[in-house]
Amino acid sequence: MRRSILTLFAFAPVAAFAQQFDRTQVPSLDKPPALKLPALERVSLPNGVTLQLVQQHELPLVQVTLVIAGGVKLDAAQPGLASFTTRMLTEGAGTRDANALQGELAFLGAQLFASAGTDAFTISLNVPKRTLGEALDLLGDVVLRPTFRAADVRRQRDLRLASILQRRDNANTLAALAFNQLVFPVNHPYHRPADGDSATTAALDSATVRTFYEQTFVPERAKFVVVGDVTAPEMRGLLSKRFGAWTRGAAARTMAAVTVKPVNNANIRIYLVDKPNAAQSVIYLGAAGADRLSPDYPALMVMNTILGGSFSSRLNSNLRETKGYTYGISSRFSWAPLAGPFVVSSGVRTNVTDSALVEIFKEMKMLRDLAVDATELERAKAYVALGVPQRFETNAQVAAQLVDLGDYGLPLASLGDFVAKVGQVAVTDVQRVAKQYLPAGTATLVVVGDVAKIRAGIEALKLGSITTLDAQQVAR
Repeated sequence: MRRSILTLFAFAPVAAFAQQFDRTQVPSLDKPPALKLPALERVSLPNGVTLQLVQQHELPLVQVTLVIAGGVKLDAAQPGLASFTTRMLTEGAGTRDANALQGELAFLGAQLFASAGTDAFTISLNVPKRTLGEALDLLGDVVLRPTFRAADVRRQRDLRLASILQRRDNANTLAALAFNQLVFPVNHPYHRPADGDSATTAALDSATVRTFYEQTFVPERAKFVVVGDVTAPEMRGLLSKRFGAWTRGAAARTMAAVTVKPVNNANIRIYLVDKPNAAQSVIYLGAAGADRLSPDYPALMVMNTILGGSFSSRLNSNLRETKGYTYGISSRFSWAPLAGPFVVSSGVRTNVTDSALVEIFKEMKMLRDLAVDATELERAKAYVALGVPQRFETNAQVAAQLVDLGDYGLPLASLGDFVAKVGQVAVTDVQRVAKQYLPAGTATLVVVGDVAKIRAGIEALKLGSITTLDAQQVAR
């Protein structure tokens, strides 16, 4: 008897809820709450290096990110040099080799990463507050006293050469490489991959790496972004002890302006990369993208969310859910200080390659030619606006936002302005930016797959001229 009463009690609320909830209707979304941004403090080290700090005292953790302007665009005639140099920072520093460095970081409960982006070098340290000072000692060695031992350089160079050889076996990598080579001409930073090619990698040695490091890791281009359980005076003292005497030892490498423009097609151009017996075709379709500082940025984010920027987007709903051509398809703008591409990408079954292309072009054309439904627009706007607070859940995410905004010279408050502008995007704005930025008739299309099986179907679509590319030349 008691069990029957408990069972009735347990299921009564569920039954009542089920009667009130209509599963045939899409749940309505409330308006995004007001965005509350953290307070940002600014101070300087004795040598003029800027420190930006956000206090977060909920957990005893600290995220320290050092950003040095430059990055891959400083490679010039040596593609891959910037990323390789940054990779070598953690292969030996001060008196420690790579194993000793990682062992001490693990003992301190810290994580340290170094990377080279298109426009900046980034070295990040995540550490518990109680071991912050000791971890900063390691960070100081990595940034100021890397060893670049010849044996370490040779080992990492050989590993990179092996990874470059593996490119020709990865259809997704081949598609991305070919697309960038076609859209961005020689001498453009995006033409070649960040890790360079086999020829430039084979030429790397300790002296070349050290010279590049001395010319690029200079304090006048550096800033610290710190988020966590510290105060500005406290952090200034800790960083000044390790980095206050940092001065430039060599002439800085010039950051020349990029004057080469992306390729603008007059019509659709198709490039096929043969991968015999491939079970699927990898599609990369797009063109040069938009400027992050464009006033169209909010409308572009909403428009792309509708097209392919979310799981419920039109492209994914069509090609995945309705047609079953793919496990997933997406579209995206690559945002950077130097405008990146707009790309639609997916892997589809070989026997539906041509059909998938029909659907992709159809969805782009519909977004250009027909006004979006008001409900679909509101959901896309909510998706974009509600995604902003998610960028501030951890110390590392807060730091990443500050670094990203800093790349464009934007203040933290600009995110609040962005959310407000997203809320103002109208149906006409979506259609306008779709017409202006979606390359329906001027796209560069790269398909990596079994050419013997897919060429005839693509030719029958009569989209544009077809050129076959050599996979080894693309991967080089």
